[in-house]
Amino acid sequence: MTQDTTQTKARLLAAAKKEFAAHGIAGARVDRIAELAGVNKERIYGYFGNKQKLFDLVVAGALDELAEAVPLEPGDDPAEYVGRVYDFHSAHPELVRLFLWEGLHYRDDVLPNEVQRAGHYERKVQALAATFGTEDAPKVAACLLSLIGLAAWPNAVPQMARLILGDTAAGADLRTQVVEFARQAVAGSFPSTVGA
Repeated sequence: MTQDTTQTKARLLAAAKKEFAAHGIAGARVDRIAELAGVNKERIYGYFGNKQKLFDLVVAGALDELAEAVPLEPGDDPAEYVGRVYDFHSAHPELVRLFLWEGLHYRDDVLPNEVQRAGHYERKVQALAATFGTEDAPKVAACLLSLIGLAAWPNAVPQMARLILGDTAAGADLRTQVVEFARQAVAGSFPSTVGA
């Protein structure tokens, strides 16, 4: 692959990320993506096949970005993990929107690369189970889903956070509340982790 092709694909993916985050797959326009990237829209079809495939690639890239930026390793403090996820989503709100658009688009249908993506979360469940010193995978999996939701929800629906907390609520204060709530919830569900 030539340097120009690599750069063009990177520009298209960055433009597509912005477009899909703003409009979802149904509302996104290939011509706007091409214009934002500064290339002919035929390049999108040549490189990615169609809008659906481009959307799937953008969402997969967003998941990879999140996984790389916010890993969960055995022994990590689950509440601090929630804080890191919260921080990441605060700094990258477009990724939360992409995941919401994906959920609306696919609903209960099988996701592209679903097995690979499920494996990503299985590894997180295993890391969390090791931290908790338990093999109760269903309970740990439910805990992980709850922790991620706790971290992502204020950024997924900022209008709800504003309506409930008001305009004066500082982000750092909410982060502190979210982390402390996660710490208490984990201690209540997995008491052996208190002080871990």
